[in-house]
Amino acid sequence: MVSGLLLRGLFAGAFAGFLAASFSFFAGEPPLERALAFETEVTEAPAPEPVIVSRSTQRGPGLFAAHMIYGAAIGGFFSLVFALAYGRLGDFEPRVLAGLLAAAGLLALVLVPELKYPANPPAIGAAETIGARTALYFGMLAISLLAMILAVTLAPVLSAKFGPWNGALISAAVFVLMAAISGAALPPVDEVPAGFPASVLWNFRVASLGVRAIFWCALGLSFGAMAEKWLMRGPKKA
Repeated sequence: MVSGLLLRGLFAGAFAGFLAASFSFFAGEPPLERALAFETEVTEAPAPEPVIVSRSTQRGPGLFAAHMIYGAAIGGFFSLVFALAYGRLGDFEPRVLAGLLAAAGLLALVLVPELKYPANPPAIGAAETIGARTALYFGMLAISLLAMILAVTLAPVLSAKFGPWNGALISAAVFVLMAAISGAALPPVDEVPAGFPASVLWNFRVASLGVRAIFWCALGLSFGAMAEKWLMRGPKKA
């Protein structure tokens, strides 16, 4: 069963990556170009360097290739998590389980880290702090993921003891509490330069969030449809 789900996860992830790249092309590239223009205006012209990948390639074939390769990789991991959870986290239908897992992924891997450390376009952030900023972001992401895993693990136990509704609420409260405490404990990052257009920053962050929301929604829906169709005619559970 796992190999069949893995194949469908790869296809679903690549498809979700294509949709995310399409949205990024139309909604994310304009504010990115404006941010690059601002960066060029405020920085001194450096010595000419050979261009390895042109901007036309980056925002065209490179954009779609990167999103689809990334999407296939995430889709493969998603299918393995689905195979592990199917039949073990409740009697969910494949589409429902895939949707719940995608929603959990969107919440833990995108929304919570973004609330603390939102995406920034070029020209924001000092070069000497990039290592620290990257470590803080991935630290928040790891904490959020661990909190989600803990909440999902506790859900069946709490549901058996307090009932499905109360168990789900307590599990959700555990996740929210851990994420909130971690977010409050980690230091803030605010390196927006003076004069940077607020509209560019806002549009870039909205587009960045939209790209990942589209990816996770498309992944959950497409994988759920393919997995359900295959499981209904093949082995039901591991």
